[in-house]
Amino acid sequence: MNTIKANGISIRYLVEGSGPWVTFSHSLTTDLSMWDGLAAALKGNYTVLRYDTRGHGGSSAPAGAYSFEQLVADVTGLLDALKVGRTHFVGLSLGGMIGQHMALLAPQRLNKLVIANSVSRIPPEAAAMWDQRIAQARAEGTGAMAAATLARWFTPPFRTAHPDVMTRIAALIAATPVDGYAGCGEAIRQLDVTDQLRAVTSPTLVIVGADDPGTPPAASEIIANAIPGARLEVIASASHLSCIEQPEIFNRLVADFLKG
Repeated sequence: MNTIKANGISIRYLVEGSGPWVTFSHSLTTDLSMWDGLAAALKGNYTVLRYDTRGHGGSSAPAGAYSFEQLVADVTGLLDALKVGRTHFVGLSLGGMIGQHMALLAPQRLNKLVIANSVSRIPPEAAAMWDQRIAQARAEGTGAMAAATLARWFTPPFRTAHPDVMTRIAALIAATPVDGYAGCGEAIRQLDVTDQLRAVTSPTLVIVGADDPGTPPAASEIIANAIPGARLEVIASASHLSCIEQPEIFNRLVADFLKG
C-alpha cells in the first residue's frame, strides 16, 4: 500500500501485476479491498491500479461537499503522479459514476470503460433520501448505516451463507469517515449526466445485478442505451456488490471485455 499527494489530498493506492493499465474505483463506504477478487483475476495480464476514493480508506477525507469534477481530478492526478497516460477503468456504484464523468471530462485518459451497478441520474425525489442518509451519518456515525446497507447490497441467501463477508463489509462501512460519506453523498445527490452520455467514445460494458434495488437493471439499461455501442450484462442472483456476490461471472465479463 502506498500514498501519493495529488489534487490537494493524500491518496492511498495499490499497484499489482504487469501489462496494460486498468484502474478500479470502489463503491461508497468501502475501499480498494472491495476489488481483491477482480485484482487477483486480472493482475496476471494487466497492471492493476486500485485506490481509495477521497473520503474513504487511507485517503484524505476533507470536510465539505465533493463534486464529480473533483473526484475525476483525483484520478487523473493519481495517474499523472504514476506517469500513466491511458488506462482501462472499472467502476462500481460511486466508482461507476466517477467512470461516467471521467469518460466525459478526460476521455483522452481512457481506453475501455466498465460501469457496474450504477446510475446516471438521481431524480429530485431521491435527493431527499440522500439528505436523510447524510444527516443520519452525521448524527449516528457511518456504522449505524451498516445493517440497512448490507440488506440493499446483497441478496438474502448470500447474506445468510456468508456471515464472514457481511462482517468484513460492515467494518468497511463503519470505518468510512463521516466527512467522506457526506462529501461523496453531496456529489451523488446532484448526479445528472444521462443526456451527456451520448458523447462517450470509450468502448463500454455496463454490468448490473438482477436483484439490485438501489441501482436497478432499468438504470443500467438507461446508461447502456445512452452510450453509443455500449453492451449491458445482467448478472442473475446478485444485488449491488455484484463483484463480491458473483465474482466468477463478474470477473469473466470484465476480463473478456478488456481482452476482446
